Amino acid sequence: MAQNENLAALSSAGVSVWLDDLSRDRIQSGNLAELIATRSIVGVTTNPTIFQGALSQGHFYDAQVKALAAQGADADAAIRTITTDDVRAACDVFLPVFEASAGVDGRVSIEVDPRLAFDAEKTVAQAIDLWKTVDRPNLFIKIPATEAGLPAITAVLAEGISVNVTLIFSVARYRSVMGAYLDGVRAAKAAGHDPAKIHSVASFFVSRVDTEIDKRLEAIGTPEALALRGKAGVANARLAYAAYQDIFDGGAHTSAYSVLASSGANRQRPLWASTGVKNPEYSDTLYVTELVATNTVNTVPEKTLEAVADHGEVRGDTLSGTGAESQEIFDKLAAVGIDLDDVFDVLEREGVDKFEKSWEELLSATAEELGAAGGSN
Repeated sequence: MAQNENLAALSSAGVSVWLDDLSRDRIQSGNLAELIATRSIVGVTTNPTIFQGALSQGHFYDAQVKALAAQGADADAAIRTITTDDVRAACDVFLPVFEASAGVDGRVSIEVDPRLAFDAEKTVAQAIDLWKTVDRPNLFIKIPATEAGLPAITAVLAEGISVNVTLIFSVARYRSVMGAYLDGVRAAKAAGHDPAKIHSVASFFVSRVDTEIDKRLEAIGTPEALALRGKAGVANARLAYAAYQDIFDGGAHTSAYSVLASSGANRQRPLWASTGVKNPEYSDTLYVTELVATNTVNTVPEKTLEAVADHGEVRGDTLSGTGAESQEIFDKLAAVGIDLDDVFDVLEREGVDKFEKSWEELLSATAEELGAAGGSN
């Protein structure tokens, strides 16, 4: 099976293409392996919303739910068993990719319970437990980039555990995330862990920024405001990439990374998340083709993946050197009355709330299924 040309071009440009979806159906049907072979997919991300969707569809989990019910498992324990089993199986599917890329790709992410987003101590404890339970070297533990999440990120990395930092919306928070990563790798090295074996990505959300800011621009309604619709998401990500280059390629903080790099430490790669285009007036490949550069990851829903495969135009690097132009867009947003700090605060709260709601729905549905199967909830 040959790779799709558009997605192969994206990969050749230095972008690791990950699928933003996971289910037992994908794993057992061979679909996941097929996407690796034909769609340049080299990793998978998941979250509570994705798991909730997977468990609510089809009958792939019925037998396991029945067995767990017979064991007297409650909903929390059942979900933990089911999700870690899926992630472990996906890790095994991606193991050849992991080995071929020297640990850079072939990664599968699992998120800590979103109800712990503001509790650093419990986040760390669960991250360590998940790492041990899945027991695969190509696992990423997803930790949200809340204020409480930052010390948890450092502490988990210090244990030698690879981390996918999620729910990043602002460049300021992204800089704090990169600092937490460097602190964590430094602590891991001091504790005797090999920095070369620790990997991390920083998941910077894109489409949700446009959705929130476009809504505010339309409420303002002036020609100057309306002309800025659809520009904030890409500009924000491009400013984030400029910050990444500052930390890892040059600028005042170069020495912080270079000292660690001499010990084999890896870059924390920027990952573009929430890349499904929500406004039908925009190109459905916007958040892929406009965010291309080496050492980046783009995690895409299947609909976006197929759009790129069908008609995505990969023009090479569309990130480097775009910082000044992107800053101009943000200056204009502020000038027309957009409160950017409030935008990012709202997006973070909504992001945590959405995952928490999905988790609660998952708990409720699983409890019902356990009850129907004759178990305890």
